[in-house]
Amino acid sequence: MKKVLMILMVFALAVSFVAANGSKEAAADTSRSVANVDTNTVAVGAVVIVRDDVPTDEVYAIVKSIFDNKADIAGQHAKGNELDLAFASSVTAVPYHPGAAKYFAEKGINVASVKSGAGNGKASSLNFGTGGDTGTYYGFGSVLAGYVTKNTPYSVTAVTSGGSKANIEDLTANDVQLGFVQSDVMSYAYNGERLFTSPIKGFSVVAALYMEQVQIVTTKSDIVSGADLKGRSVSIGAIGSGVYFNAIDVLDAYGLTEKDVKAVYQSFGDSADSLKDGKIDAAFIVAGAPTTAITDLATAKTVYLVNIDDAHADKLIQASPFYSKYTIPAGTYGSK
Repeated sequence: MKKVLMILMVFALAVSFVAANGSKEAAADTSRSVANVDTNTVAVGAVVIVRDDVPTDEVYAIVKSIFDNKADIAGQHAKGNELDLAFASSVTAVPYHPGAAKYFAEKGINVASVKSGAGNGKASSLNFGTGGDTGTYYGFGSVLAGYVTKNTPYSVTAVTSGGSKANIEDLTANDVQLGFVQSDVMSYAYNGERLFTSPIKGFSVVAALYMEQVQIVTTKSDIVSGADLKGRSVSIGAIGSGVYFNAIDVLDAYGLTEKDVKAVYQSFGDSADSLKDGKIDAAFIVAGAPTTAITDLATAKTVYLVNIDDAHADKLIQASPFYSKYTIPAGTYGSK
C-alpha cells in the first residue's frame, strides 16, 4: 500500500511540475504573441486597376466619391484611415486612367503618366474583382463598392476572386472591370514578367489605396525569423500567385529556396485552417493587416508574426524595389 501511495505521490508531483512549467511556457509564448509585440516586415502597395475602356466620367466619379469622403469610408472599414492622395497618385510602373488623372489634377497633383486612348467606352455596371472572403481585398472592396453605388450614378459590385493575378486575367476577359492588385503583380503583368508570359496592356491605374504587409504567420514559438522556416511545413500561397512570389523573395533573402521548406500551396483561409489544425508550421499571408483569416485564427490559438529584420529587409528591397519596410503594431490582432 505504501508503495502504491509513493507512486501516486511521485505521479502527482510530476503532473504538477509539467503543469507549472507548461503555464510558464504559455505565459512566455503569450508575451511574444502578435497581440503584444510590434512586428517588422515588408509590404507592397494595394492598387485598384480598371479596364481601359471604362469611361472617363465613370472612373472620375469613383475616385472622387472615395477620396472626397475618406472619413465616411473609414467609419465602415479601418483601411479607410490609410487613404491618402499623395500615395494614391504615386504609381509609376503603369499609367493612370484619364478619369483618375482628372481627379488628381483637380487636387493639384500630376500623376507620372496617363494612359493614351483610355476612357472611351460606354458607362455600365462594374464588377470589382477583390480576393478571398477572408482577406482585406474583399472586406474593404465591398465597402468601397457599396459606397460608390450609393453615392454616384454608377453601380459597382465587389466579387470574390483568386486575388491579384486572377483579377488581371478576369479583367482582361471582361469578367470584371475593376480589380485589386499587388503593385508588384501589376508591374509583372504590364511588362510580361514572372507570373505572365507576355505583356498585358489593357488596363490602367485608378489609385493606390494602402500598403499590404507580408505576414509570416505561425503558432510555433520557436519560429522567430525567416531562417527558422528551413525544414518546416510552410504554406507559400497558390502556385503562381502574388503571395507565392512574395514568399520566394523572402526565402531568397534568407538564403533559402522553395526546396528548403516543406512547401504547401494554400489560400489565406486554408492556411489559417491548417495552422489551427496543426497541419502546417507557418504560412505566408500577404494582405493589409488586420487580416480576417489571422484575426479568426488568433481567437483560437496564440499567434506569432515572424520578424523580417533590417538586414534581410534591405537585401530584399535591393533585389526588388516594389517592397518597403513596414511595422505591424502590437495589438493589431488583439489587446496587449
